[in-house]
Amino acid sequence: MVVDLSKDDLSGHIFSGQDLSGEQLAGKQLRNCKFRGTDLSHADLSDVDLEGADLSGAKLTGAKLVRANLAWAELRDADLSDADLEGAVLVGADLTGAVVSDDALEAADATGVRRGP
Repeated sequence: MVVDLSKDDLSGHIFSGQDLSGEQLAGKQLRNCKFRGTDLSHADLSDVDLEGADLSGAKLTGAKLVRANLAWAELRDADLSDADLEGAVLVGADLTGAVVSDDALEAADATGVRRGP
């Protein structure tokens, strides 16, 4: 099923396994969406609400996540190499096995983030 990405509220949709690299998704409502294994590399996810989203195994290399809400998101084994997390909210997110730099996390609110067993 193809989802119309021009809509502002896409909450609850399933994008798992899709190639969304380079997409402009800034400001979208993406709460509780499933992005398992999705390629979001170099996507603009600034000011996006991804609270409770499942991004397990997603490729977010070079993604712009400035001021994004990733509270309680599942980011297990996700690749956040070179992602911009300036001002992002990662409260309670699960980053177990994720590739993310300490510097990127310092630029975000990472209160209660889980990084491993």
